[in-house]
Amino acid sequence: MRAGDRVDTAFSRVDAASSPAFRPEDRQPPLEDSEREPCSTRRERNGHVYAALDLGTNNCRLLIARPAPADHGEPGFRVIDSFSRIVRLGEGLSISGRLSSDAIERTIDALDICRQKMLARGVTRARLIATEACRAAQNGADFLRRARLATGLELEIVDRETEAHLAAAGSASLADAAAASVVLFDIGGGSSEIVWLGQGDAPCDKPAEMPLRERVRFWASLKLGVVTLAERFGGLNVSEATFDAMVDHVSGELQDFVAMVQAEQRCGRFHLLGTSGTVTTIAGVFLGLSRYDRRRVDGLWMSSEEVSGAIAALRAMSYDERAMNGCIGAGRADLVLAGCAILEAIRRSFPAERVRIADRGLREGILMQLIDEDMARGAATGRAAG
Repeated sequence: MRAGDRVDTAFSRVDAASSPAFRPEDRQPPLEDSEREPCSTRRERNGHVYAALDLGTNNCRLLIARPAPADHGEPGFRVIDSFSRIVRLGEGLSISGRLSSDAIERTIDALDICRQKMLARGVTRARLIATEACRAAQNGADFLRRARLATGLELEIVDRETEAHLAAAGSASLADAAAASVVLFDIGGGSSEIVWLGQGDAPCDKPAEMPLRERVRFWASLKLGVVTLAERFGGLNVSEATFDAMVDHVSGELQDFVAMVQAEQRCGRFHLLGTSGTVTTIAGVFLGLSRYDRRRVDGLWMSSEEVSGAIAALRAMSYDERAMNGCIGAGRADLVLAGCAILEAIRRSFPAERVRIADRGLREGILMQLIDEDMARGAATGRAAG
């Protein structure tokens, strides 16, 4: 990617109940209330072990879980194993258009660890997805064939809409039920997804009591993330002018999405909900953690002033200081300021008093979808047998 090149951006209006990512129940006829088995009972009887793998531009991440009753905003599963490794699959992709040999080797090594974990845990249902790096690379499909031969894992390249919807499904449980609308965003390595959860036709002074799929009004996928932005502008030593240039660049790519939201937004009460390494790092810096602690970060509310302070603290650090920080590390020290610039552009486009931090997202969305599909299938089978 060269200076002056336009970033490809996908936008879409979502009609109510139109997204297949949120509609596993549509595969079966609806049940009457008298025929329904309690969700918690069906989950406990579900003997599957589920796996969700997200291979992105920067990270390879795996969750393995069993179904469990949903409680207090928590998803309906219990994680029994996980794995995350920075593989930088998309390193140099924005310049060469191809996945490099070194990046492929690093990623296949990580995928083999995932395979071993899935075998050890007896996984019976899985969805393994690849996102922007494999979508964009000329040799993306070739890489997946090579990975399948080396590890036996069959990954699918998902489109941008599916990625946005899965990220929303995995983190939207942290949206404030009293908010009229929520701008949910996921800052990735090679792309960034943004979803507007609207109020629908509900009165502005009432909570939006509707399924998530009906709240999703617009989504956008920007073909830029922390890796692509850092490769374009630099990430080791970011001057004030460079940071401002990154923010302006991202803000320009958001203009059409902002206009769509503003045209339909009726109610003023909204907040931001972020899921990504960028926002969890900002939360860790704000909390002063010497080592990242998901339990303290996931679900944290931060004021606009607190977010600004954490970003300023990160910008004041040298590269070496960022690399030594327990919430950042050497693997992301050259990327985190690019992430801060993307976040700053989102905040300027959607000024909000509060931001909620989510250490959950696409993998959780996959698990929820798989479990819900099996619950719907099991309920229908039970009804037919009865």
